[in-house]
Amino acid sequence: MKVHRVKGKFRMGKRKGEFQRFSKEIISETREEAIEKVYSLFGSKHRTKRTNIKIYATEEVSEDEVEDYLIRTKIEKEA
Repeated sequence: MKVHRVKGKFRMGKRKGEFQRFSKEIISETREEAIEKVYSLFGSKHRTKRTNIKIYATEEVSEDEVEDYLIRTKIEKEA
């Protein structure tokens, strides 16, 4: 099980405001799956279109560097 940290910015909702920065940790096998999951999550949670999501960096994170409590717990249960 691999964890990817995706960093970027997005514009929330239909309003034409400024971009909001984000850093999201995702469990996925590949970089492409992690990016697709981020698009899906932000689209459903914030009603943001893919064109309003700008991804700058994607990195694979070791189990010791995971910051998200829910992902860390899930990794520990499966180990």
